[in-house]
This record gives sequence, structure tokens and C-alpha cells, in this order.
Amino acid sequence: MENLGRFHITHTDGLARRGSLVTSHGVIETPIFMPVGTQGSVKALAPDDLVNAGSQIILGNTYHLYLRPGDELLARMGGLHRFANWTKPILTDSGGFQVFSLKEIRKLSEEGVEFRSHLDGSKHFFSPEKVMSIQNNIGSDIMMVLDECVGYGADYDYTEKSLELTTRWAKRCRAAHPRHKNGQLLFGITQGGFFKDLRERSLEQLAEIDFDGFAIGGLSVGESIPEMYDMLRHIAPMLPADKPRYLMGVGTPMDILTGIENGVDMFDCVLPTRNARNGTLYTSQGKVNIRRAEYREDPSPLDPDCQCYTCRTFSKAYLRHLYVAQELLSYRLNSLHNITFFLTLVRQARQAIEQGRFTQLKARYAEVFAPASAKGDGPALEPGA
Repeated sequence: MENLGRFHITHTDGLARRGSLVTSHGVIETPIFMPVGTQGSVKALAPDDLVNAGSQIILGNTYHLYLRPGDELLARMGGLHRFANWTKPILTDSGGFQVFSLKEIRKLSEEGVEFRSHLDGSKHFFSPEKVMSIQNNIGSDIMMVLDECVGYGADYDYTEKSLELTTRWAKRCRAAHPRHKNGQLLFGITQGGFFKDLRERSLEQLAEIDFDGFAIGGLSVGESIPEMYDMLRHIAPMLPADKPRYLMGVGTPMDILTGIENGVDMFDCVLPTRNARNGTLYTSQGKVNIRRAEYREDPSPLDPDCQCYTCRTFSKAYLRHLYVAQELLSYRLNSLHNITFFLTLVRQARQAIEQGRFTQLKARYAEVFAPASAKGDGPALEPGA
């Protein structure tokens, strides 16, 4: 595709950016939220559901797709796009977060990380080169480097050694995947835990490598919201201004708006679909726990300001009934609404940046979501759907 990898900023409002990124399967308008389809499927939703909701791109997980159905099978089937009949862009994470979440069943070395499958206990090994090969087979539009994601509370010495390893792995990923090979973009991932000088060092090292974009990793790993926001405000504006900036695994409506406010362009999180399956729904008036008895005879739509199929068609009473009865339709209708809400949020952010009123938009959402966020509604701990 012509101009592959081109990132163009059309408007700014403070540090907030409105832009576009050219990929092999189309142009992504930013800021953007990416629904998480861990195993090639956004849980409970079909591709048409996502397109109708306004999804421009979905996220797949290298670890899970490697184990099942297998990246070589995906290659034989023409890649994940053809396998899942998804015609828009796909981003795949490296699987590093999942591997390092295994803790007792993984072993780290300079060469990579050895781990046992959570499915059957079989032994596997991820090197930077292997992770590039797997993502080549998957055929994603945007690939992520293999990195070590240190847990919250890791000490300075370990975090320093970890970020240096992540940098060496990033260089190996770039060497294994030359620029725009197979029409695939490659993003680097900054680490450094909660030490600002280490974050800056990681960024300086990665900025010397010719990546198509840069991600902030290692946030939303158990820290408090003030701690996350403090680090986000410190490091996000330092990322290269001419490349897309991606905040991984984050988060709530206020997390996303705070990220945009500090110059972040791309977000993913399992929160919309996971909370939907647990009966927690996001609306223009705040969160709704559809399980509550007060909705048993409520004939009103979930959110009168939302134009999704769920809100146009069904009452709160019916949605509560489906959830309480454990009907599978509950998963679909709730997920469809929550995904639409998050995609609407970033669409409104794009419009607000164009019109120079992003601060007002964030303030409006803060009126209904900031109190909930402060009580623990963010960060989600696991980037799996």
C-alpha cells in the first residue's frame, strides 16, 4: 500500500492529537480504541457487529493464537484476516505479557523465555526471532516486539536489567523483521517500571531503532490510579512526536481520556467485554449494574443517547432478565453496547480535538466516571478478553 506506515497528525488540542495511520488493510483514524479479540474473536461478537459499532481495528494475542489454533495453521489458511473473515487492520501483541504472567512455569534467559502452555503443560520457547515469525504467520498489520513486563513493586536493579534486556530484544526483533516486510508495521515497547529515569532511558534507547510506532508497556499492572497517571503524564509526551503512541492494556473511560490528553493515540483493553459479561455496562450517565433489582420492571433503554442495537431495541428490564437467567444473548447484547460506548468515546474525542474542545469533553465524562475510577474502576490487570 502506498504510504504504508505513514502517521499524519491533522489537529492538536493541547497535547491531544488527531491523526491517521496507514496500514496494509486500511487507514486507522486516531485516537482509536481497539477491541480485544484474544483468540481471533472479540468475545460474543461477530465481525459485522464490530464493523457496525465503528471498530477500525482489533487486537489479537500472539501467545494464545500460537498455542491454538497454531500460527502455522493460520499461515496455511491465509492469515488471521482470512481465517476470521476480518477485512480491517489487526494488531497483535507479542505474547510477552501472558508468558510473564505465568510466573512459576516460565524461565527467562538472554535468548528468550521458556514456558509451559496453560492448556496442556507442554514446553515452548519464545525468542524475539520466534515471536516475529509467529506474527508473520498470523499476518497482522501491526506487530509488537517481545519485551519483559516487570510486575508492580519490582526493585530498581531488576527493573534496570529488565529494560536493558527489552532493548536488546527489540533490536533483535527489528533485525528479524526489516522495515515493512510483508506489509507489516512493527512497534517498540518502552519499559522501566515506575522509575522515571529508567523510563526515559528505555525511550531513548528505543527511539534509536527504526520502529513504526511506540508503545508504553508496564502500566496497569497493579499500581494505584494516581501512580499510573503520574507516570503516563511524565513519559507519554516524550515519545517520538512523529510516530503513533500506544498505551497497552488501558483502560477505563477516564484512563483513555487521560491518555489522549497526554498525547496517546491508541488504546486496547478487555474492560468493555469482560465487564459486559459480568453485567456492568457503560452509559452516558455512568456505569449501570444491570443485575440490580431496580431494573426488574424498568422499560427504558439502557442509554437513550446510544444508537447501538441493544439500546435501540431492548429495555433495561429485558437486559436484566437475560443476565439473571444466564441467557447467552446477554453476553452479546451487553458486549455490543459496551464496545459501541468505547468506540463512541474515542470518536467524540477525535471530533473534540478537531474543534478545540477536548478539555470540555473530558470534563463532561469526569462528572460521571471520575468518582467510579477513583474507587477502583481502573486499570484492568490482564490484556486478555
